[in-house]
This record gives sequence, C-alpha cells and structure tokens, in this order.
Amino acid sequence: MTLTPTQAPPAYRTEVVTDEAAFAALGPAWTRLHRACSTATPFQTHPWLHSWWCSYGRPGRLRLLLVRHGEDLVAAAPLTAVRRPLPALVPLGGAISDYGDVLVDDEHADAALSALTGLLASAARTALIDLREVRPGGAAERLLDRWPGPRARLEDSLCLELPAVPLAELVARLPSAKAQQRVRAKLRKLDALGVRRRVVAPEEVAGALRRLLALHRLQWQGRRVTGEHLRPRFHEHLVRAAGPMVRSGDAVVTEFLLDGEVVAVDLTLLSPGLAGGYLYGAHPCLRERKADVAVMLLDACAGHAAGRGTLSLLRGDEPYKRHWRPEPVVSRRLLLARRRTAPLLAAALAEAAARRRAKELLRHRG
Repeated sequence: MTLTPTQAPPAYRTEVVTDEAAFAALGPAWTRLHRACSTATPFQTHPWLHSWWCSYGRPGRLRLLLVRHGEDLVAAAPLTAVRRPLPALVPLGGAISDYGDVLVDDEHADAALSALTGLLASAARTALIDLREVRPGGAAERLLDRWPGPRARLEDSLCLELPAVPLAELVARLPSAKAQQRVRAKLRKLDALGVRRRVVAPEEVAGALRRLLALHRLQWQGRRVTGEHLRPRFHEHLVRAAGPMVRSGDAVVTEFLLDGEVVAVDLTLLSPGLAGGYLYGAHPCLRERKADVAVMLLDACAGHAAGRGTLSLLRGDEPYKRHWRPEPVVSRRLLLARRRTAPLLAAALAEAAARRRAKELLRHRG
C-alpha cells in the first residue's frame, strides 16, 4: 500500500491499494464500511468484489482508492484500470454485477467524500473515471456533485423494483381481483405438488451452487442464454463469493425440493436496504407439471427481503417482471474527468450517443 497525497481534510488520510494480498486483507475493515454505508448494495461487499477480482482481474490493474479516519476505513472506490476503448478507471464487478458504486461511511459523509473526491481527481489526471450502473441516490452521485472538473451523467441499465413486503402484499398490488386470484391459484398448485423449500446452511453453499449452475444450464438448453453464466470463471467466482456472503448475512441460498429431489436453487443477494434475486436454476420438470417458477421464486425472495426497503428484480425488462407492477429505476453512468482528460470524456459521450442511435435504428427496423 502506498500513501497518495491529496487535499484530504485534517485527520483523514488517503491511499491507493494496488496489491492483491492487501486487497484480501481488507475484508474486515471493508465489511464494517459496507455496513456503515446506507446506500451500499450487495455488489459492493468485499467477498463479491475480491472474488470477482480473482476470476476477472488483470495483473497490475487493481486500483482501490481508500480514505481512512484514524485506523477506520471510511470511504472506498473499488476500481480497475482499463485501456480500451479508452484509458479509464472502472468499477470492480464488471458486467456480472447489477449495481456499481463507491462506499462512504454515513457518519463521515462530508469529510470522507471530500477526501475521496480529491483522490479520484488525482487519478483522473491520466484516465477517465467511468462509474457504471450507479443506483439513483448512490454515494457516487454525491461525489459527482462535488466534482471540480468536466463531468457527465448518462442513463445506464433499467432495473425494476418492488417494495420489500411479503408476497401477500405484492399480490394485493396487482391491478385486478382476477390477477390476484390467478397468483393465489399458482401458490395452491405449488402446495398441491408438494414443492418444499429449505435455506441452505453456510457449509452446504458450494454444493448447492453447483446444483444451481447445473440446473441453470439445463433450463436454458436449446435457448439463448447469457454466455458468461456458463463459463468456469463465473462458476468459480459465484461459489467463492457466496460462501462468505451467506455466513455474513449478505446472501441466502434456497433449495426447492419435489419428491425429495432438488428441482430448483435460488441465490438472493442482500444488503441492509436492498434484496435482489441474482440467479436461479430450475429443472424443466417444474414447468411440465404446471408449477409457476417465477411465483415460487418471488415468494421466497420476498421473505428474505422483509424489512430491507427494496426488493430489486435487478436488470432487465422481462414481461414476467412487469406483471408485478414494479417501479422502473434507471441506473446512472457517471463520467468524471480533469481538464487534460476532457478529450476522453468527449470521446466516451460520442461513443454512448452512437450506441443510442444504433439501438434506435434497430428498434425502428424491428
């Protein structure tokens, strides 16, 4: 670890960690910071980010920008350096993470944000700061407001969100009595089939996730699937990250059994203010027996989300999600530069505009 001079407030010091072993050792301090940041999502936990780095990181490109008050970690920007399409610092977690953000201890918000802004401004002398998938209200948005140089805010992915309430209350939100009756009938069907669920103990997580991934592959056989979910590096990341997250209460793995056999497995990720069903695998026999897998999973996820404020359906605008009348929430892409790196910002904005035009053209042709 090296101390990086910035204009940090008195009693706050900054550092940039580039060493992988030092990243691993940050676990306890990082977890305390994650708990102290009210806007944190599960994708900013140390197990998730460190595991991602082990599977996807490139040697020499780790950039953890940290702020400490005494010995306490009070702010962190977990980044990695990329060279294409532009020299930039981007969040750890990449495309397999639904949200990206920085972490800031609520009790040190103003001073910690000032110090982190100064540290990022130093880093932006040679690279664009490109923060993707920031949930509205995230800590990085407060950082954007303080930014002293060129900056931009763009729309990123669409996420759909529900209130974190029991399924019975979600059913009551449906627009008609007929729609509510259909869901209740689907729940009765699951009971009649004898589908049962069990929360997996921490020592059983690795085996359960291997079953999840096998079932996920099976359920998508012959159809278009997210290719990354089938790669060994993703499997290794998920198993490595989920065990510690289950032990710390940042994730829960649920198995669904029919006739004594595991027919579905779900991984739900948790943070104090948000829960999200991240990935599941379900045997085709469930659909063959007219079991509604979406209702089954939402029932379990809603139970885990109780008291967390938001039940996120995460990225994607699939019709089955819209059925529940969720609120559409568009994540942000925050671009930060200095005067000397302003051309990189202009190039990123031009590329984003070209992508939007291409999508609109394809939509019109479709």
